[in-house]
Amino acid sequence: MDERSTRGDTRDVCVIVPTIREYECIRAYVENARTHGFDVSRLHFVLVTEDFCDVAEMRGMLDDLDVSGEVFDGSRREEWYEANGVAEYGHVVPAASHAETSFGLLYMWANPEFEYGVFIDDDTLPHDDEDYFGRHMENLAFGGSIERVSSDEHWVNVLYENADEHGLYPRGYPYSAMDETVETDAVDVDAGEVVASQGLWTNVPDLDAVRILMDGDLEGQAQTRTTADDFGEDFVAARGNYLTVCSMNLAFRREVIPAFYQLPMDDNEWDVGRFDDIWSGLFLKRACDVLGKRIYNGGPLCEHNKAPRSTFDDLANEVAGLELNEHVWEVVDGAGADADSFAAVFAETADALAEGDFSEWNNGAFLNHCGEYMRDWLDCLEAIRRTPAPADD
Repeated sequence: MDERSTRGDTRDVCVIVPTIREYECIRAYVENARTHGFDVSRLHFVLVTEDFCDVAEMRGMLDDLDVSGEVFDGSRREEWYEANGVAEYGHVVPAASHAETSFGLLYMWANPEFEYGVFIDDDTLPHDDEDYFGRHMENLAFGGSIERVSSDEHWVNVLYENADEHGLYPRGYPYSAMDETVETDAVDVDAGEVVASQGLWTNVPDLDAVRILMDGDLEGQAQTRTTADDFGEDFVAARGNYLTVCSMNLAFRREVIPAFYQLPMDDNEWDVGRFDDIWSGLFLKRACDVLGKRIYNGGPLCEHNKAPRSTFDDLANEVAGLELNEHVWEVVDGAGADADSFAAVFAETADALAEGDFSEWNNGAFLNHCGEYMRDWLDCLEAIRRTPAPADD
């Protein structure tokens, strides 16, 4: 049975929230939309959770807010795979992992009415003075002149604008690309070029465990905090330059889904975790460069209220992939040069990872594993495309 709410007939924005704790944050995002006059009937919320969570409470919250939405715990995801003819591909979305956001992408793909997706983490809140959803939609529709950022390391620090004061580099930024020389200029962007809008974050910056420890924090957060004053002009990264893409505050066009797979982290024999959105951002940026598209960065800001936890636990989850993170972008950078679609760029990237010899790096075989799963991702999307959607009861 399809339990999707039928409120409204204008839904074109799928809001994907991975959550096991603070799902009440959705109330603040809905209130922000209504306060700023954003048409809430455009929004459909997909909460991706686990069997041990209070699914009934989550559904009750959506009803109380009078918004369209569904809640998928592990059991319901399995039912969804069966109903959509892709049970054999259920492994592409890891359980109890932030990378469960990939399920939201599959859900979008199976429902063509969704032209836009939004990722929201459950430990964030919108800023009251900004139209959260409206700003993301404006960014995706942007055309005009915007700041372009590049560096001699071919990496852009999304926190570069006040880096001389706070010295921060975000989670996933390679250590070997630090101390870069930054250059900025202006570039004209045509309407339709922007396929993703990455909103940045105030309060707790998105850092990896090593950088959190260097900042003197043992509770998984950071002693150094960011404010709106740390962010100036919105910007794009120049062609051939990579950047960290964090999925806590991110909007995107439907067309990028084939190249935006959130990788199978946490539940793998190499114990690699915490790089699902980071590496998906590499795939997306490479595809954008090949296809003449852009990732827009800056507003809307969100307030990141990361809960205290052991920094050493985060370090244990990250350390298995740290060396790979220094190099995987170089593999990605050589793939798909002549491809003509997001799926084609991603397919060539998958082949490069699946067939490459990465034995010189710690846990290099994990990249082969990722490449195979990326191939399965494309096969799953194709199977969904061929399978008629189940009728509503």
